[in-house]
Amino acid sequence: MDEDRRLRADKHPVFWVIAIWLLGVAFLSVLAYPYIIERRFPGPDDVLRLVQVRDLLAGQNWFDLQQYRINPPDGVAMHWSRIVDIPLALSILALQPLVGTATAEWVVALVLPLLLLLAIFLVVSRLAWRLLGRSAAIMSVLVLTLWSSFMMQMQPLRIDHHSWQILSVAIALWAISWRKAASGGAVAGIAMGVGVMVSLEVLPMVAAFGGVLALRWARDYRNRAWLTAYMQALALTMVITFALTRGLPGASVYCDTIALPHVGFFVIAALGTGVIAALPKLPLAVLVFLFGIVGALGLGFIALAGPQCFTAPFGVLDPLVNEFWYSNVREGMPIWEQKTDSGLRGAVQMLLGLGTCVLLVLRKRDWQRTWWIEHLLLLVVACLATIATFRSLYFVAVIAAVPIGWAASVAIRMVLEGGTLPKRAGAALLTYYVLLPGGIVTLGATFLGKQDTLVTQESHSDIVELRESACDLGRSTTGLAALPKSTIFAPLDVGPFILLNTPHSVVASGHHRANFAMRDVLAGMMSPPDEARRLVARHQADFVVICTDIAEPHTLANAGGEQSLAVTLLAGDPPDWLEPVDLDGPEALKVWRVLPY
Repeated sequence: MDEDRRLRADKHPVFWVIAIWLLGVAFLSVLAYPYIIERRFPGPDDVLRLVQVRDLLAGQNWFDLQQYRINPPDGVAMHWSRIVDIPLALSILALQPLVGTATAEWVVALVLPLLLLLAIFLVVSRLAWRLLGRSAAIMSVLVLTLWSSFMMQMQPLRIDHHSWQILSVAIALWAISWRKAASGGAVAGIAMGVGVMVSLEVLPMVAAFGGVLALRWARDYRNRAWLTAYMQALALTMVITFALTRGLPGASVYCDTIALPHVGFFVIAALGTGVIAALPKLPLAVLVFLFGIVGALGLGFIALAGPQCFTAPFGVLDPLVNEFWYSNVREGMPIWEQKTDSGLRGAVQMLLGLGTCVLLVLRKRDWQRTWWIEHLLLLVVACLATIATFRSLYFVAVIAAVPIGWAASVAIRMVLEGGTLPKRAGAALLTYYVLLPGGIVTLGATFLGKQDTLVTQESHSDIVELRESACDLGRSTTGLAALPKSTIFAPLDVGPFILLNTPHSVVASGHHRANFAMRDVLAGMMSPPDEARRLVARHQADFVVICTDIAEPHTLANAGGEQSLAVTLLAGDPPDWLEPVDLDGPEALKVWRVLPY
């Protein structure tokens, strides 16, 4: 976009952005205060991320992503990128001499997500300020503060990779609004390159930004530098980060993360884009044909180097693992698989973002209309990604925050400008709807019916979320540390906490590359005790552990029936090959020693 933006007499409202950020930090801290004090991480992924960082600091090879304490003795190759480990590890190392290791880990886990939140606020508000003015910039960050699915990824102790992906999309969106094609396209490419190396979840947005920049080229030959810079920076970033974090060549080809076949595709695409850009201006049909050839060459490379990458990343899961683990990871499921209120809230937020963006397309002219059409296209892709995989709603948040922030600023101005009482009341209602669409969602969820749950409240009123469990998994598993170093057979969600707080190993956790070990844990819990014993013995487990007040063992008990191992353990009537171990800890945490045959 070579056209100049209008010059602004006002300044970017950095003071207000920081003030809203502090308000958001206070809000998150109050809500999460009990969890912060008791060091209860939001989920198993955050726990295992810290375990991976600990292993790195303890001397595990930089290129070795094997988690050796899951499914020992071979372990399991983790699909997580070292990119996210770097700031965690460096921050812990910096604080360690001052406060000790345990406190350093806790402080970093508290502060780092909040700093990422500030970075996202500054990027989004600057984009909104340049395009729509000071009020829209302020309201855009307020919109994000009130967007619950977004703020959940920014809460203290949330050290998994999602916040980095969100930041990468925000930076790319901001970069393609710059005046200079070379720098804007390159920064967008770098941001998307880092984002997709963190996780494949960013891939739809990588394609969306490429598509928007390709449309700029199709519209005006002089804009071809945007796509060229983007693709070359994207490919170069992927090559460098792959070499620095995975090594060249990579070992086995795992297609649930960026592998050499993917890197090869983007290198071919970048080289092809550069060649086409060097040609004289071509008719649109010829341009499309040439890009089709480049795309076919890239896909051909994947077919030769890693044909398995054409299948879905989770398509190889054992049917048992797919049904009783992956299908219950709600954020990875389509929008229609979500609980009623969550799915409806996401749908309303997407519609609100799309509606306000369409309004901007209709109101603006010249380069501004062109920009908002592009913005709308990016938002549409993010919405489609959310429909397919609900966790992508946080991409919708950072893209939709700007047009929704503009609508909120207009609605507030209507309230303040006065007029008739009906006009003011309507403007106030509009402001409420734009900022807090949850009220409509609550009414809709009530109309449609109650949320669906894995375990009905009528039959198990004492079932709680993992973070709220009386087992106090963030600390109470330290009671297990006094036992001899062992391998523990435990439900999948409990595994990471055992790894964090004890020297023990676990048969499996909720991480899909340990597919067959996960299957054995699930099958063992659902099988009669005699069959379960065979599966426990296969992994040479020394102890069996469950937490009785979380959903997972109850779900497996319901599926396995009255004769299943899970039912006997929950009833406190274990088979004779298990010996109770009294850890003098929470009653909900049950431990048994496996007796020899």
